[in-house]
Amino acid sequence: MAGCAMNKALFSAILPVLALLSACNMGAGGDASSQQGDLAGARIGGPFTLTNQDGKTRRWNDFKGQYRLVYFGYTYCPDICPTDLNRIMQGFARFEKASPALAARVQPMLISVDPERDSPAVLKTYVAAFHPRLIGLTGTPDAIATVAKDFAVLYGKEESKGASGYLVNHSRTPYLFGPDGLPIALVPVDDPGTPQDDGAPDQVAAFLAKWVK
Repeated sequence: MAGCAMNKALFSAILPVLALLSACNMGAGGDASSQQGDLAGARIGGPFTLTNQDGKTRRWNDFKGQYRLVYFGYTYCPDICPTDLNRIMQGFARFEKASPALAARVQPMLISVDPERDSPAVLKTYVAAFHPRLIGLTGTPDAIATVAKDFAVLYGKEESKGASGYLVNHSRTPYLFGPDGLPIALVPVDDPGTPQDDGAPDQVAAFLAKWVK
């Protein structure tokens, strides 16, 4: 799993700092979310313009009024990304079956941290394997760097001498944002460093049932 994703502990070291930053100035009319999750008040997220798996321009504000389930990863990730996405989207599917009207208010999205290889065509095949509602977003390297910074995501190439390709180290912290575009909470994912299974599909479904209203 080395070279694919950074442990959640890395983000845990950053989260207290983010949580101390007030969200009162997060854009015009940015009222704090009425749902007080563990990310309430954190400066995470912001407007972006990216390209989806169909080659169409999508902006953060296109999803205004929807909950946004955001995962950063890449299609060439050998293990952690597909495992996380599979479990998250299985959980979403269970939530969708139990509460279809509420699930319709949630937009799951994968934002690529490997824009050099993750073209819209590559993303289209990839996201379709997990759930028909999952969208994939990519952009120029500069655009992705800006989005990653706004969303407090760390990433970087890991190249091995003599290897034909490369891996991408990245933080693996899926976010749930509210209809107002403000962060609510971290979506549960499993931490290999702990004995408990924190990201099972039933836990993801329960998480969504708790926060999506």
